[in-house]
Amino acid sequence: MSEFSPITISCFKAYDVRGELGVNLDEQIAYRIGRGFAEYLNPNKDAGKAIVIGSDIRPSSESLKKSAIDGILDAGVDVIDLGMSGTEEVYFATSHYGAIGGIEVTASHNPINYNGLKMVRENSRPISADTGLGEIRTIAEQGNFGAPNARGNYQLNSDKTAYIDKLMSFTDTAKFSPKKIVVNSGNGSAGPVVDELEPRLGGGIELIKVHHTPDGTFPNGIPNPMIIANQKATSDAVIAHKADFGVAFDGDFDRCFLFDEKGNFIEGSYVVGMLAEAFLNKHQGESIVYDPRVVYNTENVIAQNGGVAQISKSGHSFIKQVMRETGAIYGGEMSAHHYFRDFAYCDSGMIPWLLVIELLSVTGKTLSELVDGYISDFPSSGELNFRLGDLTASEIVAKLEQRYSDLNPTKNTLDGLSLDFDAWRFNLRSSNTEPLIRLNIETRGDKALLQAKTDEILAILRECGAVSADH
Repeated sequence: MSEFSPITISCFKAYDVRGELGVNLDEQIAYRIGRGFAEYLNPNKDAGKAIVIGSDIRPSSESLKKSAIDGILDAGVDVIDLGMSGTEEVYFATSHYGAIGGIEVTASHNPINYNGLKMVRENSRPISADTGLGEIRTIAEQGNFGAPNARGNYQLNSDKTAYIDKLMSFTDTAKFSPKKIVVNSGNGSAGPVVDELEPRLGGGIELIKVHHTPDGTFPNGIPNPMIIANQKATSDAVIAHKADFGVAFDGDFDRCFLFDEKGNFIEGSYVVGMLAEAFLNKHQGESIVYDPRVVYNTENVIAQNGGVAQISKSGHSFIKQVMRETGAIYGGEMSAHHYFRDFAYCDSGMIPWLLVIELLSVTGKTLSELVDGYISDFPSSGELNFRLGDLTASEIVAKLEQRYSDLNPTKNTLDGLSLDFDAWRFNLRSSNTEPLIRLNIETRGDKALLQAKTDEILAILRECGAVSADH
């Protein structure tokens, strides 16, 4: 097969491919994307080039992966198939095996009738709309694929040893003290990795496993711990087992979510501050990258611990770019993505909770003791999501900006609209992945002001026809 009729492929997003099965994503489209990806990365048809590929536990993932593999092989590029894996395993393997690129077939926390492909290039560098995704789409849509000299070679390599070794390199188990930890894999792809990590943690670490078995039907709901209803299982288990903390993952476990020993869900921005402080305690003067949605606590932590603050637009490709440019040791987003220089500048959902074990062990503090000061000093609303009504996102942003212009706030438009009034600030931005606008509000130690300003802005958004999507 070397030539296909042109088609339109509408499942390309800002950072990846995400589509509804049978509507704008199927095996034929997966083949074209795999073929287009391989031809984009290997335009000269050089022999011996390889692409790493893995897939999550969704029922549709294996067939989509097989089709993408066929496309890659037909382009004359070799394939290293990781089997069932998480996104960060593809990130790791792409660099570890010196591959020209990697693909994870996953829809992460999207509904069961969706799937997608996350792609990286050599050295696990991100591919986004600005850095190659558009070109891959064009090649896939046109279908005028070049003929390879020979079909690529296929290799199944599901051995996780090197990946597990890399995860463990971020901690010193000799410093671990006995801990009981609830781990909720959400019936996603995290379970097998947790099982391989468990014997490496030492006898003093006891794991309480919740929704552990991979099951693509997601009998306990789509694994998205950002949804409040989904947090209950982890919280209840922490309390019932008197655990030291809890961790929950999304479907492809590139994000992790933490719960303190009281079962309280910890907002992601405070986790960023905690990990930033932990890194700066070990590595003085390093750069820390963070996103503009919630900044007060993170900036204070960086300043208090002698780090260099580097703000970046939200989104993995932007964070990774700024980290590479500045050589930052760590980057974090309030959305629970955590990035590490020594993990090819990529995000990992496994490294953070391993770091927390060491942090609790070394400090002798509980997780609530580590973060409660952050929360009281810089209370925040948490991310509030809204569906648009008659007005566009830009029109709503303009109304808010006009509403507060007389107060002469400090304005920043790096990512949406951020207005800072010294005692409080807010950020309103359009989602890069969903048809939503997202609002975050924070204050400097004033919970009453936080509530008042939250109510005030919510009233304005309702006037604009926006409807809460947090249900």
